[in-house]
Amino acid sequence: MRLNSRLAALVATLLLASCTTTRDAIDLPAMGSWQDRTAVLGGISDWQFRGRIAVKAGDEGFNGKFNWTQDGDAFDASVGGPLGVGTVRIEGDGHAVVLTDSDGVRTHLDDVEQELRWRYGWTIPVESLRFWALGIPDPDEPGITELDDAGRLARLEQNDWIVQISRYQEAGGQAMPRILTATNRDTRVRMVIDRWLFFEN
Repeated sequence: MRLNSRLAALVATLLLASCTTTRDAIDLPAMGSWQDRTAVLGGISDWQFRGRIAVKAGDEGFNGKFNWTQDGDAFDASVGGPLGVGTVRIEGDGHAVVLTDSDGVRTHLDDVEQELRWRYGWTIPVESLRFWALGIPDPDEPGITELDDAGRLARLEQNDWIVQISRYQEAGGQAMPRILTATNRDTRVRMVIDRWLFFEN
């Protein structure tokens, strides 16, 4: 009995240690103007968020959990929930994008949005979403921006999508997007970000 208690305590300790991150989150510098925001957030390359996503495309759609980790040009996004297809994982490194389905099958995607639509009947703007989630335009695409009274992004037209940020929250010591909606001619993506973390580049 005593051995079993010690073993249980050891296992609990190891599990706790494995769940504890060794990285320390940082606060963002002050962003007093739109120019400051685009410069600071455009220069952040190591961050993550956790939240929820709802996608609607015609008669197709789903609600699920949505986690995103950005490390330089590399990203790792997972969409999980009642998809009918299980958890989908999308990874990219700035050169290639790979989809891993619920069966563990990995597929290289040449046109991410088109291939997601073909496979599942819905799509998300993966390559631009890393910037939109931060509340700034994709710097590689032309766009039309509208700011709110605090100088933050309220609405963006870019790459055939309309992005609206209806709520901000405090994260990393600054105001970061909480609720974001991206819409194109046939798809509506709504994200609710519950937690932001930023790290040293």
